[in-house]
Amino acid sequence: MRRTSARLADGREIVYFDEGDTVREPAPDLRDLPPSATGAEMRFDPLLREWVVVASHRQGRTHLPSSRECPLCPSADGRPTEVPAASYDVVAFENRFPSLVADDGRALEDVGELEASRRVAAGRCEVLVFGSDHGASFADLSPERARTVMAAWVDRTEALSAVPGVEQVYCFENRGPEIGVTLHHPHGQIYAFPFVTPRTRRVLDSAEEYRERTGGDLFADVLRAEQEARIRVVARTDHWTAFVPAAARWPVEVHLYPHRRVPDLPALSEEEREDFGHLYLDVLRRLDALYDAPLPYISAWHQAPVRERRDLAHLHLELFSVRRAPGKLKYLAGTESGMDAFISDVAPEATARRLREAAQ
Repeated sequence: MRRTSARLADGREIVYFDEGDTVREPAPDLRDLPPSATGAEMRFDPLLREWVVVASHRQGRTHLPSSRECPLCPSADGRPTEVPAASYDVVAFENRFPSLVADDGRALEDVGELEASRRVAAGRCEVLVFGSDHGASFADLSPERARTVMAAWVDRTEALSAVPGVEQVYCFENRGPEIGVTLHHPHGQIYAFPFVTPRTRRVLDSAEEYRERTGGDLFADVLRAEQEARIRVVARTDHWTAFVPAAARWPVEVHLYPHRRVPDLPALSEEEREDFGHLYLDVLRRLDALYDAPLPYISAWHQAPVRERRDLAHLHLELFSVRRAPGKLKYLAGTESGMDAFISDVAPEATARRLREAAQ
């Protein structure tokens, strides 16, 4: 795999990940683009003790363009896109409409907060495109291409973790209009947050309490319990296990754990990286076989923070869908949106059984 870095017309970085041995000469970006947005800020919620990002400039971002106008397809004569090359395997570039922006040193005045808590939303947002085929999805990729995507996740996690002020790197994919995607081309995103996300803090708090109370590793013990029970295990390889969690919140929810505790993607061995692709493609194809249409989903990597409590974290991927039946979606009700108290319509054991039996 060859890595080649270049710049787009407005100065944003683009990185090509090529599977062949040919040395890439990056095509120039000939577009006349305005400067990248810099207006994002974050504000602290004193009740929940969480940061909220305000990125009002994103209202004008590209929304569900036709395939002829897709900004993630390769560039062609008379139709320049976000990827200047005429062909590519996997490519990552800075988002043109980012929620997190470069820190320009601005000092933001208070706007009536209880405490001084208004800051530039300093970080970075990248788009990771899984391939040039507009009509494909991750489930259609070859094991080799899945391995290249993994290499890109590792590369970007390492690079963004080294950016001053970044506290957590989050790689994820949204698929399907039901999830709210704005581009159909197969792609994911990578956020370099200037804070540790609320979900991660809460989970690490649980892991810390569990270790103090039992002396054990919460993630390892959860994985071992699922492997021993077997009733919710969907599939297993030499290095990974995919299972439906016992307290699944979503109609379809699968977690993928490496058998060895590692804090983040760069810490995986070559064998673990290779093995992941085979299991992940298997799981995605099972998901698409559940109903009469491709399953909308969110696929989220949970990595350790860059600097704190890395000894508590256990890298894993959580994948979930809002589809609860053919033609029916789960919408967050008042208990869930208002109180964060989930009520599941589907038994996790039934979901696991259906996924094990799903034709691929």
